[in-house]
Amino acid sequence: MIKELITYPTPPSVEFAVDVRVFNANIVSLIDDMRDTIQANDLEGLAAFQIGSYYNVIVIKNDDGTYLELLNPRVLSTDGKITASEKTAYFPGLSAEVRRHDKISLIYQDRDGNNLSLKAEGSKSALIQRKIDYTFGATFLQKLSDDEKAKFETKLEFGSDVSVPESCPTTFKRDIILKVITFVMIAMVLVLISSFVVSKETATLLWEYQLYTSYGVLALNIIYFFYAQYEGKLYTSCSSCQLGNIVGTAAISIIKLTLLMSLSYFVMS
Repeated sequence: MIKELITYPTPPSVEFAVDVRVFNANIVSLIDDMRDTIQANDLEGLAAFQIGSYYNVIVIKNDDGTYLELLNPRVLSTDGKITASEKTAYFPGLSAEVRRHDKISLIYQDRDGNNLSLKAEGSKSALIQRKIDYTFGATFLQKLSDDEKAKFETKLEFGSDVSVPESCPTTFKRDIILKVITFVMIAMVLVLISSFVVSKETATLLWEYQLYTSYGVLALNIIYFFYAQYEGKLYTSCSSCQLGNIVGTAAISIIKLTLLMSLSYFVMS
């Protein structure tokens, strides 16, 4: 049966997982539920805590689609260190750089209570270690360096895995759109001025140019508004001030365009 995943900010329900002492149908059902949940959510593995169970049970999905079931796992030895980007279903959509043991040796029991041993290295070793963290009521948050922990806590605050800068940048790519809008509107002002010294027929033609150009400027303002919001999401530390600037800039530009076109209408049409 597919179970609901426990996610942040729900805290771990136990400080330490309880070892399985009786290998009965309830344990088999728990393991099967974990496998179904892994399959349904396309996960690499689960600890029993992640579906609300207090048992010391871990299920890992192997590369070939089979499952590794670890009951009461105990790490006996470790060797080497690796640092890699990790994700976990407890913090959906977020990642962190975690330093772990490269190689581990452990003992565990299977669903029938048989005693087994295992050696793992690289990504599989890191995955097993991450799931063992849950059996101690912890997550990879407790494994992070001070700098990485500060970055991850910022990601938690804003709910985004995008790297958040210390401060807002002073220039943006959206500024290019504003420069184009400014250049075109200056050209429109020059057209308006020239209409005072040309014939009525030419002024009519210039009005048509002015009208179609205004459509282009309006389209550029719309593009600016939506692209600026997208770009602002990349810098969530100052998103509130950026939103105000985006709305204000677009509104002022449209007001200028409206005034310019109103004047052009009375002079040129």
